[in-house]
Amino acid sequence: MKLLLVGYGVMNKRVAKLAEESGHEIVGVLSPDEENNCPYPLFESASEKLPEADCLIDFSHPSLSKKILTSDLTVPMVIATTGEKEALVELIDKKASSTPVFFSANMSYGVHIMIQLLETVVPLMEDYDIELIEKHHNQKIDAPSGTLIKLLDVIKNRARSDANEVYDRSETTEKRNQKDIGISTIRGGTIVGEHEVLFAGQDEVISIKHTAQSKDIFARGALKAAEKLVDRKNGFYTYNNL
Repeated sequence: MKLLLVGYGVMNKRVAKLAEESGHEIVGVLSPDEENNCPYPLFESASEKLPEADCLIDFSHPSLSKKILTSDLTVPMVIATTGEKEALVELIDKKASSTPVFFSANMSYGVHIMIQLLETVVPLMEDYDIELIEKHHNQKIDAPSGTLIKLLDVIKNRARSDANEVYDRSETTEKRNQKDIGISTIRGGTIVGEHEVLFAGQDEVISIKHTAQSKDIFARGALKAAEKLVDRKNGFYTYNNL
């Protein structure tokens, strides 16, 4: 494939390396900021004359992703940006009428499997307290992560629509409410990514946990999604329908 990258941060550098190792070609990088040591042609705006590409992979920032989604570009798009999920989904819905667009808050297939497990398990855990814990490196900006928000959405949609999200227990001096779902965010060091859903019952605890050991799993996930997306008709794609 000929790939156009949006942004050239840590993730798209990994995408570029793995893509070239797999025989793909990076035809350019779209970024409004000058990217240091970028070996590919740089373009500041989607309104420029861009090189022909089979797919676009976006690991950037919501502000740049929104510009891509509101541009005239009709190349298939893999959107892997985190943050401002509702705004991005709304724009993807519109863009999908003119091009195939894949979106996931987490490009790991293992996280997708974790979500599938949750959809089965959550309705069975009516009497269990639920806590969500996520850990990431000290450079991550958004908190909680887009992946944790997705896990929370699954839990609420499947069985806990009236859940009360608790982000900071230091604000109260009362015991836990049965409807509470605790959300803990940890940032430190070089932790790639860890997400855990903990079900605490009477004298027993069950947890579903995913640990990312390398950023390469997200880059590979984006490339695999791109490989499948280029043959699809216009539409909004996720792991569930791709």
